[in-house]
Amino acid sequence: MVSLRDRAGAFKQALKERGFKETAQREDIARVFFGRGGHVSIDELHAEVKKVNPRVGYATVHRTVRLLKDLGFAAERHFDDGQARYEQVDDEGHHDHLICERCGRIVEYQSREIDALQRSVARRLGFVVSRRRMELYGICRECREGREQGPARRVNKVIHRL
Repeated sequence: MVSLRDRAGAFKQALKERGFKETAQREDIARVFFGRGGHVSIDELHAEVKKVNPRVGYATVHRTVRLLKDLGFAAERHFDDGQARYEQVDDEGHHDHLICERCGRIVEYQSREIDALQRSVARRLGFVVSRRRMELYGICRECREGREQGPARRVNKVIHRL
């Protein structure tokens, strides 16, 4: 797994190679983004970055996340809550999501069987897959058992391998 320092350094290098300025605000935003994991909205990231650097504006966070995405360090996801969320692109490979409709929890998982089935279906139907996404919506165990308390838990970077 790549460390926070390595990801931040790779982002700085990518900025330099493409002629973008390295700024303290971009560095703070990237450090918070890479350090938190999970799926984060611009609003959530902005609130967390403000704790580190109160002078960082919303527009700066938005532009920096767009840079992270354009440079291949972040992927944009759209779940049912209507808000764009961003997650790190990493070496863990393709993963899918389980989303709790009650608390908003997002659980990532990988399944070789599902991957093989998707490839098989595409092959049988004559498709060459360029990208894929699978999202399953329902109610998590904690919510079903009444154990979920407080605000939605959105950070769950553990990828369950099935």
